[in-house]
Amino acid sequence: MRRTKTWIEHWDPEDETFWKATGERIARRNLLYSVLSEHIGFSIWSLWSVMVLFMGPAYGIDPAGKFFLIATATCVGALVRVPYTFAVARFGGRNWTVVSSLLLLAPTVGALVVMEPGTSYGTFLAVAALTGVGGGNFASSMTNINAFFPLRKKGWALGLNAGGGNIGVPVVQLLALLVIATAGAGRPRVLLAIYLPLIVIAAALAALRMDNLAPVRNDTGAVREAVRDAHTWIMAFLYVGTFGSFIGYSFAFGLVLQTQFGRTPLQAASLTFVGPLLGSLIRPVGGALADRFGGARITLGTFVAMAAATGVVIFASVRESLPVFLVGFVALFVLGGLGNGSTYKMIPGIFQAKALARGMSGEDAAAYGRRLSGASMGLIGAVGALGGLGINLAFREAFSTSGSGTAAFVTFLGFYAACCAVTWTVYLRRPAAVASPAAGTAAKAQLTSV
Repeated sequence: MRRTKTWIEHWDPEDETFWKATGERIARRNLLYSVLSEHIGFSIWSLWSVMVLFMGPAYGIDPAGKFFLIATATCVGALVRVPYTFAVARFGGRNWTVVSSLLLLAPTVGALVVMEPGTSYGTFLAVAALTGVGGGNFASSMTNINAFFPLRKKGWALGLNAGGGNIGVPVVQLLALLVIATAGAGRPRVLLAIYLPLIVIAAALAALRMDNLAPVRNDTGAVREAVRDAHTWIMAFLYVGTFGSFIGYSFAFGLVLQTQFGRTPLQAASLTFVGPLLGSLIRPVGGALADRFGGARITLGTFVAMAAATGVVIFASVRESLPVFLVGFVALFVLGGLGNGSTYKMIPGIFQAKALARGMSGEDAAAYGRRLSGASMGLIGAVGALGGLGINLAFREAFSTSGSGTAAFVTFLGFYAACCAVTWTVYLRRPAAVASPAAGTAAKAQLTSV
């Protein structure tokens, strides 16, 4: 391995000798600080899921307007994932982690300035949009960590990286609960002040402890190939069902509790964090299970269970039973987190299988898999996050027309059924056909384990 200051010139994680001697230690160190930066990014991205709990009658914003605020943050966070993915190759993983961490200061300072009654709704929308930069951190972090680890470790590494980041959602919600319980619902600036030094610390640690990988270069050919490949969009569709559900429900949970079940800000905040926390903690488990049993199998089982849990939520919504509703809703978070880990494990496996089907082997196949999966992850992550936008818009429409979220949950149930059908048809019923009818034994074996 050749290292020039913060740049590593040679990186071959599939070489077991290289991996055991130096690669694993360096990869794990970069993973640690990547998780920290992404964690704070998720907290800032989900900031308005708790800011709306501080916005009492004096703010003059109805539930539909609050849902649109969090939908705006979700939308921008989804869209910026695409350029953030390619920024890693353009600037280097370590360099971009520093920059993307410091960018989190803008929405945090913005919210610190405007969070008071009398501020115009348009101003709130603009500041909520700024928090989208936190959503972009996920895409660049996942692309960066994907390049550090060998295929056999990707499910675990990507699951841990994303899970540690996802925990940023319940952490900001827990801190909001603490602020509301101690300082009161009229002191949102206390929460914002907590995050300013944390952002600076994350950026400084990334600058001091992370590395750039010189072999990772912007490859417009890989981007074009990923865009043309049907599996990029199939996996994006499935990721809407897993991550879109996780982030959409995370942003909306507290507001649903306030609007449909009449909870106070403190009561809502005391429940809001539970689902996102469990969903975040189980994401690495989803990746590890996918490493062992195959991502498609775990993903299909997850969607079947999510459909069942949605049925429970619909029943509870109709009967207006808060305890049953909480059981079903928290189950959706846990299952969404599990599916997040399994779907992301599938991505590099699919593209490596395609390489094997083309006659590549060894490092050539692994390099092709890293190249295409890295290019596709930003697109998949962006579309998946747009699922969160869809969830919040569905809730906004449902509550505007009926005062209940039941109609939105019926829509989600139909979508999970479609995800089950796609997963089974494409990746389990005839997995060898993903490569080609003439695919070799190695390619078919790889696809079976996707």
